[in-house]
Amino acid sequence: VTSPCKILKCNSEFWAATSGSHHLGTEEAPEFCTALRAYAHCTRRTARTCRGDLAYHSAVHGIDDLMVQHNCSKDGPTSQPRLRTLPPGDSQERSDSPEICHYEKSFHKHSAAPNYTHCGLFGDPHLRTFTDTFQTCKVQGAWPLIDNNYLNVQVTNTPVLPGSTATATSKLTIIFKSFQECVDQKVYQAEMDELPAAFADGSKNGGDKHGANSLKITEKVSGQHIEIQAKYIGTTIVVRQVGRYLTFAVRMPEEVVNAVEDRDSQGLYLCLRGCPLNQQIDFQTIRSAQATEGRARRKGPSLQASPEAFTYETATAKCREKLPVEDLYFQSCVFDLLTTGDVNFMLAAYYAFEDVKMLHSNKDKLHLYERTRDLAPSNTAPSGTPPTLWVALLCLSQCWLGLL
Repeated sequence: VTSPCKILKCNSEFWAATSGSHHLGTEEAPEFCTALRAYAHCTRRTARTCRGDLAYHSAVHGIDDLMVQHNCSKDGPTSQPRLRTLPPGDSQERSDSPEICHYEKSFHKHSAAPNYTHCGLFGDPHLRTFTDTFQTCKVQGAWPLIDNNYLNVQVTNTPVLPGSTATATSKLTIIFKSFQECVDQKVYQAEMDELPAAFADGSKNGGDKHGANSLKITEKVSGQHIEIQAKYIGTTIVVRQVGRYLTFAVRMPEEVVNAVEDRDSQGLYLCLRGCPLNQQIDFQTIRSAQATEGRARRKGPSLQASPEAFTYETATAKCREKLPVEDLYFQSCVFDLLTTGDVNFMLAAYYAFEDVKMLHSNKDKLHLYERTRDLAPSNTAPSGTPPTLWVALLCLSQCWLGLL
C-alpha cells in the first residue's frame, strides 16, 4: 500500500528549482520566492493526505521560515524556474568540520569512551530495544520509534494483507534537528518501493553549515540498503528494503538516547520503552500453536513474492539456511514465514541480525533467547538459556533418574 501523501515530490521539485539558491544575488531573489510559493502551493495540494506525516509538517514550517528570511510575499507567480546548480567548492564537498561536530572528540575528549546502544525493527514487526528487550508487536499505523533532542524517527506499519493481523513497516521518516554549526534540519523519508539515497530536499549531507559533512547518506545497494552517518551525535542508522517492506537499525550513544527535555512526559518511544502491553504479541503461545498445527495459515496470492504454504517443519528448515543459531531472530523468521508465507521475511530477519553484528557494541549480546515462561514454575530455566539446550538438559536429567 503506497502512501497518497506526495510531500517527497514537493520537496524534490523545490530542491531542483533552487539548487545553488544560497549563492544568488539580490537581483535573483524574486526567482527564489517564486520557487518557494510553488513549494507552498504543492504542499497545500497534498495537505489532506499528509496530515499525519512528519515530513509534511516539517516542510510547512520550513516554508514559513524561508518566506520570512527572504522577505517573500505569499502572493505572486508560482512557476518553477531552473536556477543555477551548485558551484565547485560548495559545502556538499567539504571535508573539514569543527570539533563540536565529531561526537567522540567533542563530548569525550577527557573521559571514557561512550557506551553505545542498539535498536532495530524488522519483519512482522519485531523490535529490539536499546535495553536488548525483544518484542513482537502489532503497532499498526504510525508510531514514534525514537524521540530525543537530536532526532525523531517515526514508522508506519500496515497490514501485510487486508484484514490480516500481520503488519510490516511500509514507511519511515527520520528528522535530524538543526544542531549548532554542524547541520541544518534534514528529513529522510522512505516508503515501500522507494528507498532514496538522499534527504527529502535532494541533498546528501547536513546542508550549508561548516560541519555539514558530519551528517551523510551513503547508498550501499541501490534501492535496497542505505546508511546514514550522523557523526555529530555518534549515530549510525541503517535502512533496508527487503521484499516490499522496510527494516531499521541504529547505533546510538546512551547519552544521546537519554537526551530529552522532560523524560517523564516524553510519551511513547518504542526503541526506549518498547511496545505498549496491549500491542505486544505473546510470541511463545502463538509459536507453540503454529508448531502444533504443523501447517501454515495461507494468506492469499497478492504478495509480490509467490507465497508458500509453510509447515512448522519447512519454515524451520528454511530459516536455518540463513540463521543457524536458534535465537529470537531465528524464531522470528519461523513466526513470519508461518504468518505471511513470504520468504522475504526470512531475509529481513537475516539482515536484521547482520546489522546487529555491525552495530551492537557488546559482541556477547548479539544473540537473544526468550525467557522460558511457558515452562512449569518448578522447571523454570535461567533467563537467557537457549530453549533447545534447556530441553536437552531436562531430557538428560529424566534419563538419569530412570537409571537410578
